[in-house]
Formats: sequence, C-alpha cells, structure tokens
Amino acid sequence: MLLWPIGVTFFCNFVHMNFSSLTAISPVDGRYRQKTAALAPYFSEFGLIRYRVRIEIEYFLALSEEGIFQLPKSFSPVVLRRLYQEFSEEDAQVVKDIERETNHDVKAVEYFIKRQLKAIDAKDAEAAGEWIHFGLTSQDINNTAMPLLWKEAIEEVYLPSLLNVLSALKRMANDWMAVPMLARTHGQPASPTRLGKEIMVFAERLDNQIQQFSHVPYEAKFGGATGNFNAHVVAFPERDWVAFGNRFVDEKLGLERLQYTTQIAHYDNLAAQFDALKRINTIVIDLCRDIWTYISMEYFKQKTKAGEVGSSAMPHKVNPIDFENAEGNLGLANALYEHLSAKLPVSRLQRDLTDSTVLRNVGIPLAHSLIALQSLDKGLGKLILNETALDHDLEANWAVVAEAIQTILRREQYPRPYEALKALTRGKDGIDKKAIQEFVKGLEVSDKIKKELLAITPRNYIGVSY
Repeated sequence: MLLWPIGVTFFCNFVHMNFSSLTAISPVDGRYRQKTAALAPYFSEFGLIRYRVRIEIEYFLALSEEGIFQLPKSFSPVVLRRLYQEFSEEDAQVVKDIERETNHDVKAVEYFIKRQLKAIDAKDAEAAGEWIHFGLTSQDINNTAMPLLWKEAIEEVYLPSLLNVLSALKRMANDWMAVPMLARTHGQPASPTRLGKEIMVFAERLDNQIQQFSHVPYEAKFGGATGNFNAHVVAFPERDWVAFGNRFVDEKLGLERLQYTTQIAHYDNLAAQFDALKRINTIVIDLCRDIWTYISMEYFKQKTKAGEVGSSAMPHKVNPIDFENAEGNLGLANALYEHLSAKLPVSRLQRDLTDSTVLRNVGIPLAHSLIALQSLDKGLGKLILNETALDHDLEANWAVVAEAIQTILRREQYPRPYEALKALTRGKDGIDKKAIQEFVKGLEVSDKIKKELLAITPRNYIGVSY
C-alpha cells in the first residue's frame, strides 16, 4: 500500500486555506506583518502593478500633451488618473488573470488599461488605446515604476521611521549631556565622558549618512527597446524624443532620466543607495550593541509591562530583546543590500533577465530595516537611566585621572610625569581616591598646583564636546 508523506497530506489541506500572516512563508509578511504593512502598497505585487498602471497612464497623457495624438474628451486626465488612484485589489486580480494568457506582466497591464478605456467610452477606445505603451518596451515601464515606488516608499515610510529614531537619540543626548560616565576603550576603563555625548555620536553619524543618501539621485531608464527611441524616431522622426523622455521622467515622474542605457537601467545609483542604507544599518547595529552592553552593565534598567515574561524558565529576566531583534533584522537587510548592490549593475550585453527577479526583492531589506527601526524605537523608549551604576563605576576607577594629572604636570615642566603616573597606576589594584590624593600631596609642586590636581575627580574630568 502506498502511503503519502505527512507533508504531502498537509500541503493538500493547506492549499485550501486563505492566506494570512499565519500561513506566510516570510516573517516579513507573517510574524511582522503589522510592522511592515505600510510597505505593502509599494512592494507587493498589487503595488508594482498599480505603479505600472500609473506610468502607462501618465505616458499616455504626456503623448497627448505633446500633440502626438488628440485625447478624446471622454478620456480626461481626471478620469484616466482614477485608473491608478482608485486601483483596487480586484483590478490587480484582473491584470493577473490577463497575465495568465499573455505570460507577460507588463503586456497584461497594457491590455487591462485598454479594457478600462473601452468601459469608459467604447467608441473612442479603439483608436486611442493604441497610444497606450506606444513605442515602449516593458523595461521603460519597469525601470520607471520601480524607482518611483522605491523613492516614495523611502520618503513616505522608511525615512520618517529613521528620523523618528534620530529624534529620540537627540532628545536622549540632550537630556543626558551632563551625566558623567566612565568611558571604555579596548573594553578597559578610560578617560570619562558624558553619556549624552556618546549618544550624540550615533545621532551625528546617522545625520551624516542621511545627508549623503539624499544626494544620490533616483534614476530611471526610458528610451525604448535598446535605449535609442528607435520605434519613436521611425514613427515621428521630426520629434525630439530625447527631450520628451527627459521631460516625462524628470518633470512628470520626479525622477532623473539616464541618458545612455541598454534595454535596462544600469542601476549604479540604486546600488549606491543600497550601500548608503547598508552603512546606516551598520551604524544602528553599532548603537544596538552599545546599548545592549550598557544594559548588561546596569547603566540602564528597562521598563516592564504587566503580563510580559523575559524567560520561560527564569522569572527575573528583563532581556534587551528589542535591541537584539533590531540587530538581527539589520544583519539580514545588509546581507540582501550587499547582493543587490553587487548584482544589479551587472547585465550581459544589452540585457539579460537576472535583474528582473532580483529587483522584485528590493522591498525585503527595507522591510527588515523598518522592523529593526521600530524595535529600536521601542527599546529606546523603555530605557531608565541608572545613575547609581554610572557613579559606582566612576568611583571604582580613580586611575583614569592619571591622564589629567600627568598633563598638568607636563604643562608645569615637571620631570617625566607620564612615567611617574604609569608607575603608580598601570596594572595596579587599589588605585582609589586616597591613593591618588596621597600621590599628589607628595609631588614637589606648589600648593596652588596641588590644589588644582586635588580638584580633579572621575566625575568632573569629562572635557567638553559642544
């Protein structure tokens, strides 16, 4: 008797289930769906189809505005733009049904729009419909739709989330700017710093990278089958199609048209954006690890919530899970950005298809980044400063004022001050306030200098940073 594997039986039952977050393969659309839902209108199959419809309609209108053909009155810009402004999941499903026949996703969009024109005005649709997708190849649609949806997702979803974290960091830095903290270089006690200043380090780094990212243009390819407007020129040789393409992409879509391309965009600046986002993620990973360490050192406590548990076995645990979640998701995002930035600029001759399937995944690293930023923001909001722990570490490390003492002694031309402080402190235990003060009192310097040296403590030897 033939026995089916349990997995096969499960699959047969599974295919009859409705899709939900519980049945998603990727946690981006499953466990974390609530956190990533804002990206769905851009990067989902529905979103991509909607943007393709938008490009086709705007191109159709641009041709009419240029006098290439006369737009029938029934197809007003307001009416036509509703085709993408009010685009529904039902509309997307119609496109997918057409695609099953055409086996071509962009051609399916073209046919969908022609059907919609017939529904608006069957009399004028036949002639006007032939201007839909006139002279274009599918990549003129894809290589404008993708950068446009990418641009709008960045500006409308990702950057607000990143700037929200940045604002939180700046508030924390301002609140804690006067809080002294023992610094650690190589993991060892070092010259004291300010907690707020250490937070501000990350704020400045993020500020700088956001500025660099903002200077990378959102570019699009628009020029026909091999980038030369061949079909456009042969149909209307008297027209300046390069100028038209530039106006359409730059003014109508808010992108920048690449002037020399093959059938596809070369994606160099898109790759630069991926690299910039990867650097931003790397900075945030660095921040997460530092905050995680400060929590382990008890510089921060974390707010608790009734009903939550920190461990299935240890009731006392309050784990820094938000920072760990953020770090893990940022690592995943960076691995994907690394592949995207290395792969997309490479294509055989005038094109191969490898960019197509890869390009559909650009929303995935952004989704992981968004999950991370939300987790980080949540974690930062739970931090409670534990100044007692900071004070304890400063008091336990009086040796760090050795730098201050030897520097003043250098100013006073005291003989070999560095070596004297090295002999006192390096690798020595028990270097407390008393040991430092006894050393200072034994120096052959004026009472005025001794008073200056005795006033130095780990709490006030914090320099200046603003």
